[in-house]
Amino acid sequence: MSTSILVRIPAAGAVVEGMLEIPHRAVGLVLFAHGSGSSRHSPRNNHVAGVLRAAGVGTLLMDLLTPMEDRDYARRFDVDLLARRLLDAARWVTAEDATRTLPLGFFGASTGAAAALEAAAVLGDAARAVVSRGGRPDLASPQALARVTAPTLLLVGGYDSGVIELNQQAYDQLRCKKELVIVPGASHLFEEPGTLEAVAARAAGWFAGHLPER
Repeated sequence: MSTSILVRIPAAGAVVEGMLEIPHRAVGLVLFAHGSGSSRHSPRNNHVAGVLRAAGVGTLLMDLLTPMEDRDYARRFDVDLLARRLLDAARWVTAEDATRTLPLGFFGASTGAAAALEAAAVLGDAARAVVSRGGRPDLASPQALARVTAPTLLLVGGYDSGVIELNQQAYDQLRCKKELVIVPGASHLFEEPGTLEAVAARAAGWFAGHLPER
């Protein structure tokens, strides 16, 4: 059973909306950074979020851009802006009574993966785990990649040619505990039968294994 709350978060010059859902006895909280042209209503990320909650992990799915900003295609690739908003959201949840004690993780897709890694680099040990789904971690700065301490899992579709190589480049620059997993038979959006389920299971295992205090 989860508690669901629609929240409004002041973040880097805007107010972003999100859906916060916390299961009973949650072991942590994962903030979702959606990819280019996506939103908190993304069926793929909502599927992953549901699997995380079933594993005892709270989720916050939010829109890092306002509807007007999202009409500007270039904004979707403004990793610095996305990361600043993600950081403000992270600071917001650590100040709220319902969430302040929950260890934090990030789940990023597409450009959101770069924002998640940039945010994790700033937060240091306060970020406990990062997962990227079909992400562009290569869009994070080399300095940020080198500073990430959170265990990081990069998930890429086996048919996602080009993006696999970009993930490998970012993986090579990460100095934290890390894993790069190629999901067989999956394209960029993991639309093939069973592939999104494989991603969700991997992500849930990663967060359940790294978020709780040891």
